[in-house]
Amino acid sequence: MANFYTDNPSLKVHLTHPMMKKIVELKERDFADADKFDYAPQNFDDAMDSYDKVLEIVGEICGDIIAENAEDVDHNGPRVENGRVVYAEGTKKNLDACRKAGLMGMSMPRRLGGLNFPITPYIMAADIVSRADAGFENLWGLQDCAETIYEFASDEQKEKYIPRVCAGETMSMDLTEPDAGSDLQSVMLKASQKEDGSWVVNGVKRFITNGDSDIHLVLARSEEGSKDGRGLSMFIYDKRNGGVTVRRIENKMGIKGSPTCELVYKDAPVELVGSRRMGLIKYVMALMNGARLGIAAQSVGLSEAAYREALAYAKDRRQFGKAIIDFPAVAEILSLMKAKLDASRTLLYACSRFVDMYKIYDDIAKERKLEPEEKAEQKHFSKLADAFTPLAKGMTSEYCNQNTYDCIQIHGGSGFMKDYACERLYRDARITSIYEGTTQLQVVAAIRHVTTGTYLSFMQEAEKEEVCADDQDIKSILVEMSQQYAAAVEAVTAGKDPKFVDFMARRLVEMAGHVVMGYLLLADTQRDAEVRRSLRVYVKYGQAEVAKHAGFIANFRPEQMDEYLY
Repeated sequence: MANFYTDNPSLKVHLTHPMMKKIVELKERDFADADKFDYAPQNFDDAMDSYDKVLEIVGEICGDIIAENAEDVDHNGPRVENGRVVYAEGTKKNLDACRKAGLMGMSMPRRLGGLNFPITPYIMAADIVSRADAGFENLWGLQDCAETIYEFASDEQKEKYIPRVCAGETMSMDLTEPDAGSDLQSVMLKASQKEDGSWVVNGVKRFITNGDSDIHLVLARSEEGSKDGRGLSMFIYDKRNGGVTVRRIENKMGIKGSPTCELVYKDAPVELVGSRRMGLIKYVMALMNGARLGIAAQSVGLSEAAYREALAYAKDRRQFGKAIIDFPAVAEILSLMKAKLDASRTLLYACSRFVDMYKIYDDIAKERKLEPEEKAEQKHFSKLADAFTPLAKGMTSEYCNQNTYDCIQIHGGSGFMKDYACERLYRDARITSIYEGTTQLQVVAAIRHVTTGTYLSFMQEAEKEEVCADDQDIKSILVEMSQQYAAAVEAVTAGKDPKFVDFMARRLVEMAGHVVMGYLLLADTQRDAEVRRSLRVYVKYGQAEVAKHAGFIANFRPEQMDEYLY
């Protein structure tokens, strides 16, 4: 029997990060639920034991059920019958197993039927599920849409919908349209208010993941005559009420078990969430940040699967009288795959901890006034979460694509055949750098934290941390890399030319990513010596990448942009 949690010790290292003590104590309100729910923890150790046991259940279901069904689901996929989605048999079994194990609504409060998990162990579960089947993670992982209902909906709506999600009903976020992909302010799905105050929506949505879900969050134009984001509101659609049909399921390259739907709304009854006109400006931004963290987890899970497939094949495959892992060219690919995987994972969980901290403080602020030091922490971690979310989504998804590519390369011609899982992983990975905001859009979101110094401040704080003697040489390299990064930022921003900053943004964000991930790996190594090999490989790789970008910037004049722009 396989267990995708217990066979991966690095997960426990991140679960037991020192920040978790404060996160758990704040999340549990000093364990106030202990007398109200028999499954609520009594103290920190009890809470950590609970997370550990639930993640072990996730790992077992993933290893024995979801991973075993992945190939069949990829081959058969979902279909449309009479305007409804019919899941593949393997998908039905996966959902049934997750529901019976109580793995839906994991981060929701206990009073609403959830497990009250912090974001970090929930994201760890998403990492594990994605390793088993990235397509299924899209269905299971959309439970985090309930966060938006919890944060912004009325108490009545929370009590109506969140217990249903916790009981196993599925969710979707209906945002994109045929003429509104990344440009969501162009959404034209029409929401109309009737005389009795109720709302209906009419129009078409496209590329909706799990579009025939039980509960939908819908972005629609509520303000007559408006054309921008200020005319959009957020609504809840309940499938039980009818009015929405599935026109078709897209025939995709990968994640084929996850139905990507075109939906037709005809006087579909919906409920307004929060305030009118705030749909895109506030609610979708929060929704997308959560989704991007989920895609980062999906990317890490895929990277894990790709590395394991490549390693196993390289040990087994023999050429010229020896296993191909003994050839330096192959060994180098594997070592860099592992380094990119470990770097991706440490960035993912740093980001999830920052998100945990600010979201918990936001929630506490609804119950009582925050103390001055709590407000300061809330602001600090909100800024870090805002900076690290696009960095995590952008870097992990690009590394996910690179690792699945290299997995096929190690398999050689066999990797091009459907006999091996790496072919499916390669197809599944491709979407990660596209949906929920392309890598280019993540750069747009991250560049503000380059120019305002958020990443540099993080590097400077990390530089102050003590490290063991074995890692002093690596720390010196990271200090030099951060100095190169700071010099490159100064060179690009000195002329105060926004167009030039935009042109160089990708290089600056990538430089920041390499240094930040290097420092995070360095910190991990102080707690777990097993990470040291990846630390050294990754920092050497990052050093070359930072030098490359620094050299390009140093030798480039703004007037040369015309040679690149169309």
